[in-house]
Amino acid sequence: MALWIYVSIFAAFMQNLRFMLQKHLKATKLSTGGATFSRFLFSSPLVALGIWAYMSVTNAPFPALSGKFWAYALSGGIGQILATACVVALFAERNFAVGIVFKKTEVVLTALLGLVVLGEGVSSLGVVAIVIGFAGVVLLSDPPKGGARFFNKAAGFGLGSGLLFGVSAVGYRGAALQIDSPDVIVRAGVSLAVATAFQTLIMAAWLAWRDKGEIGRVVASWRVSSLVGVTSMCGSFGWFVAFALQNAAYVKAVGQVELVFTFLASYFIFKERSTPKELAGIALIVVSILVLVVAL
Repeated sequence: MALWIYVSIFAAFMQNLRFMLQKHLKATKLSTGGATFSRFLFSSPLVALGIWAYMSVTNAPFPALSGKFWAYALSGGIGQILATACVVALFAERNFAVGIVFKKTEVVLTALLGLVVLGEGVSSLGVVAIVIGFAGVVLLSDPPKGGARFFNKAAGFGLGSGLLFGVSAVGYRGAALQIDSPDVIVRAGVSLAVATAFQTLIMAAWLAWRDKGEIGRVVASWRVSSLVGVTSMCGSFGWFVAFALQNAAYVKAVGQVELVFTFLASYFIFKERSTPKELAGIALIVVSILVLVVAL
């Protein structure tokens, strides 16, 4: 298999681990904003140190960063902040597994955004996968105790996170494509360092304005928050390397393997159970993933 497939699977595993830690923070100590901020506060300095060390050892020159790079990187960073907040908020509405599956609408939305923004299309089989995946989302959008199907908090947070993660993925791929370097580590690392530094600053400013005590609570919870940062750094670096090598929609399609890790965690760690309708919706989305993989 190609390198980008391996790093996509690694990124999906680390991302699932990070969401587990953030679910714990959200449930026990921090607000949605604080649990979101924890991933950036501790990962940003690690990313900057890591890419500086790599470029020092390899004597790689620091690349020129164009206006288009900044536009792509910063839009991707904002999209990721808002998407992460939506997922963390969703955990209060539905169980861990269903929350992550809602997020997986990002594959469809990334494909559409990639076509519009970067001109990177998908095959006819990709269209089939989109239809199947949408059917799964329809089933998953039912609240567990009745009520409106699409007009409920869980559906809003889930579909919103999918759209925003799509914006993030396309933005990050666009940023990596703007860096003129033959070294994929440099392209991915510089893009990631810029994005995480920006995200840390904007989240800190937001919390200082709206919830002054939350930054202190994030720091006080450093034992778990620092693990969120480390897993975030590892997962994000994997995504950035994959985005630098391949169409963002295909990267996210392979990244759907996160669902396997998610349901193992949901069943064995959180002791959560899904309803038959949720399982049917999940099954349809898994089928859509397999169709997308065949379409590669």
